[in-house]
Amino acid sequence: MHWLLLALGSMFVQQTLVTLGKVLPTVLAPAIVEEMKIDPSLLGVYVGIMAGTSLIVQAGCGSVIVRYGALRVSQLALLLTAIGLGLAMPGLIPILVFSAIAIGTAASSTPASSHLLGRYSSTKQAPLVFSVKQTAVPLGLLVAGLLGPIFTQLFGWRSALFIIAFFCLLVAISLEFLRKEFDSDRDRNKKFHFSDFKGTIFLVLRTSGLKSLAIGCFAFVGLQATFVAYFVIYLTEIGYSLLDAGRIFSSAFAVAIIGRIFWGWASSGYINPRVILGSLALAMYVSVSLTSLFNENWYDWQILLVAVFVTGTVFSWHGVVLAEAVRLAPNKMRGAVTGGVLAFGQCGGLVLPLVYSSLLKLTGSYQLGFLVCALPALFVGIVFVYSAFYQSKFRRT
Repeated sequence: MHWLLLALGSMFVQQTLVTLGKVLPTVLAPAIVEEMKIDPSLLGVYVGIMAGTSLIVQAGCGSVIVRYGALRVSQLALLLTAIGLGLAMPGLIPILVFSAIAIGTAASSTPASSHLLGRYSSTKQAPLVFSVKQTAVPLGLLVAGLLGPIFTQLFGWRSALFIIAFFCLLVAISLEFLRKEFDSDRDRNKKFHFSDFKGTIFLVLRTSGLKSLAIGCFAFVGLQATFVAYFVIYLTEIGYSLLDAGRIFSSAFAVAIIGRIFWGWASSGYINPRVILGSLALAMYVSVSLTSLFNENWYDWQILLVAVFVTGTVFSWHGVVLAEAVRLAPNKMRGAVTGGVLAFGQCGGLVLPLVYSSLLKLTGSYQLGFLVCALPALFVGIVFVYSAFYQSKFRRT
């Protein structure tokens, strides 16, 4: 239990900072776009490059985690996040490409933390443990929405990026004190092969339980990436200041923290995880569709209420999915399988923001993009709920 709590605490901190670094450039996009005269539709391209890089990294990082250790990979993720934020500071489009690549490479943090926590948590503990760890994601988003605009107002958006990059480096160095224990299972003889990508993907696709998780991840991560990329700038387009838009954005994520813990607890033996995921997917479709109705006549509390509905669904599934992936993974392949499932999620994170970007470029409408990008979640929700009902009926007969 001592090592489990230390592992959970260290992975929680690194996941919070990696998430914070990942979303900060998009949260500060209104200020960056205004100063640098950048087309807002390019936000989708930035997020798409990040997701494409994450896809490759998560599909192939299993061997790297086994060879060098989960903690070392977590440290590297923090370092890459800091580098990515530094590259974003000039605000130049060619350099922003490399910023997105660096931050996207830091996506190895989630498979690494899954590998580490899988060592110290039992099968029964895993859904709750993973859900608690994954509350770091909405916490990172909350901090980005709260502090990012404040730092930008006080010091400028470049200084806001620098401050977070500094903390990423500080934590990366601090984690070195735990490496002897947490990386004690590393295998120095493990070799990296390009076939690892193919092997991981095929393992996910030929395992029915993992394949359905991967399909769900496509819709979930894609919708999540789209909301994070465009919600704040969408609010500024209907009249909100960056500070007020960031306040609504961050306030909404307090609910996601509670939601992740609750759904992780519920799936630890009380409710079928597939039922939970299917119900959340259907609720995602409804909540994100409601955001398309925003206009200048809506009250603050109404917009906040819908934003809370979005974060309570779109950002609350991670612990359930990761625990299921680890449960179904072969021994010593926890990180690889998690990365493989999440790689399909990054496909969604690549495709859906680009779809939104294209629609915004063609129509100038922020609302239409949310409606279209919510459709995959509707499909996934129907499939998950139906399959859970069918399996339950089959067992009774």
